[in-house]
Amino acid sequence: MPTPCKSSQHKRKNMTTEQLYKIFERHPIVTTDSRDCPAGSIFFALKGESFNGNKFAAAALQQGCAFAVVDEAEYCPPNDGRYILVDNVLRAFQLLARHHRRTLGTRIVGITGTNGKTTTKELLAAVLGEKYNVLYTLGNFNNDIGVPKTLLRLKPEHEVAVVEMGASHPGDIKTLVELVEPDLALITNVGMAHLQGFGSFEGVVKTKGELYDFMRQSKRGKVFVDANNPHLMGIAEGLDLVKYGTPARPDLFVSGKVVSAAPFLRFAWQREGGGAWNEVQTHLVGAYNVLNMLAAISVGLYLGVSADEANRALAHYVPSNNRSQLEETAHNKLIMDAYNANPTSMSVALNNFHDMEVPHKMAILGDMLELGAVSESAHQAIADQLSQLALDEVWLVGPEFARTHCAFRKFNDVEEVIAELKKHRPENHYILVKGSNGIHLDKLPQWL
Repeated sequence: MPTPCKSSQHKRKNMTTEQLYKIFERHPIVTTDSRDCPAGSIFFALKGESFNGNKFAAAALQQGCAFAVVDEAEYCPPNDGRYILVDNVLRAFQLLARHHRRTLGTRIVGITGTNGKTTTKELLAAVLGEKYNVLYTLGNFNNDIGVPKTLLRLKPEHEVAVVEMGASHPGDIKTLVELVEPDLALITNVGMAHLQGFGSFEGVVKTKGELYDFMRQSKRGKVFVDANNPHLMGIAEGLDLVKYGTPARPDLFVSGKVVSAAPFLRFAWQREGGGAWNEVQTHLVGAYNVLNMLAAISVGLYLGVSADEANRALAHYVPSNNRSQLEETAHNKLIMDAYNANPTSMSVALNNFHDMEVPHKMAILGDMLELGAVSESAHQAIADQLSQLALDEVWLVGPEFARTHCAFRKFNDVEEVIAELKKHRPENHYILVKGSNGIHLDKLPQWL
């Protein structure tokens, strides 16, 4: 049993990472939610802007947790060995995860990027799953809490892990990569997102580049890169690179090209040195996904997955996370991309939609959030782009789009859109639905 919290009259010695790990080895399930307490688990009393997890430690123990990790002495009853006192719960949680990662020594692929990181993570997990027992980040658990949770799910039987890392402020990737300590690394791209947090596009590049900084300093292994991305290549000096991209070039480990997008992506790829082209019909919408496919293939081939295995995995992968996803209703076909939006991904999605070989196109676009000072100009740029595209109809949703100068129909929020759809629903259209998650366009499919 751990040393119980002492009373306030005694000098307390907080538990070390090594001591906590010995407990974790006997109780390898962790939770941060006092309403979800598997029997025998460890509760970590995290804090947020509006809550203090310490207050729920006793409830977590009552619900079935074996231990509660707290960082405020008043919530640590004396002589109760179920309470574990640490300096800072979040940091203790993170250091425990790193210690576990180091103990197991699992080979890890670390992924970040402005756009495409979640899709690429899913594709890569599918490809590697053809040959290995793979652990990968669930959903978008890619922040300072989600990443440790992923690492703590590692088991000895996992042969490789794919860990997604997200960022909304400078230094975020540095914090996460020092927990993950990846053996292989991939930045999908850099674009204009979370500018409110980063301050500028240069801030985005620098923050995502913190993954490269770690790989450069640690000399741990290969970095996979889109060789045609000037922003990534511009910060890749001194790295051990594996290059992929389109069009084909002799220096690329994997080259690719789009065959068609009507609406699902069909692409072809080739290994370095020429030879036969592999053609794959996917279930993803959007020609831009070719780079995500090539990234997954590159890492897979490097780790010994065969071409046939990679092709099979990518052909069978079906998205289910509102990313590049085609939904058919009784009335229309929807391209659902309503989880996230920023100027880069919105522009690419619109160009792809324009090029798609389908009839009767409509776009329902929601505000792009967290853009700070550039929000007005970024939304106007999208409105200007829309005016150049041959779409049958465009609806814009949210206060940011409301400020744009354009002739398109505007709605204050998704509820206004739903009210209109109840009266006048489009029929037999291909409809692109894209916006930031906070605009809640994911409510629309049942009305379309």
